[in-house]
Amino acid sequence: MDVLSGTVRFFQQGGIFMYPIMIVLAVGVSIAIERYFFLTHSTAVNRKTWNELLPLIKTGNYKQAMVITSKSKAALGKILNYGLSRTRSARRRDDIETAMEEGLMEVVPRLEKRTHYLATFANIATLLGLLGTIIGLIKAFTAVSNADPAEKADLLSASISMAMNTTAFGLMVAIPLLLIYTILQSKTTSIVDSLEMASVKFLNILTEQGKMGGKAS
Repeated sequence: MDVLSGTVRFFQQGGIFMYPIMIVLAVGVSIAIERYFFLTHSTAVNRKTWNELLPLIKTGNYKQAMVITSKSKAALGKILNYGLSRTRSARRRDDIETAMEEGLMEVVPRLEKRTHYLATFANIATLLGLLGTIIGLIKAFTAVSNADPAEKADLLSASISMAMNTTAFGLMVAIPLLLIYTILQSKTTSIVDSLEMASVKFLNILTEQGKMGGKAS
């Protein structure tokens, strides 16, 4: 109960700038949760798709593989579908690789979508905190300018303490958002790396089978 009342008092003493910082926190957390579950789901779906397609590709069953990739919503499925479609007319490995790079360029923006907002929100929270503190200090010095000399020190000390609440709250919001941003960026990079690795493995299998210029069976 003491913690709750202390938190409420801390928020109330921070002034009006505490509210926009709170909004930044709410929006940032919403984006972070949505991105985390999206990336986690994408990782699982890509792995499942690869495990499903690998036996078909190794056995040269490209027709069935194309049926699966054409219906797949996984990022890997879309990329491999570009490559499988190009095997019908490709004469060189580079042709298929270029097609798959096109597919990668299409899916990567979806993986990176909205994540960069977290770093922006962290900066905004910090700046709002500093702005709130500066305005609070201006009000504090204005208030004590006409106060009794004996009370000036105590009044100024209390006013500065209250003004610092916005900076503290801004940093309390910014630091977790930056950490979450780093985690999501790392997760996104890991997914993109796995997509590139799967693409290389796919190309190597085609090269070993000598199917670079053949049609889907």
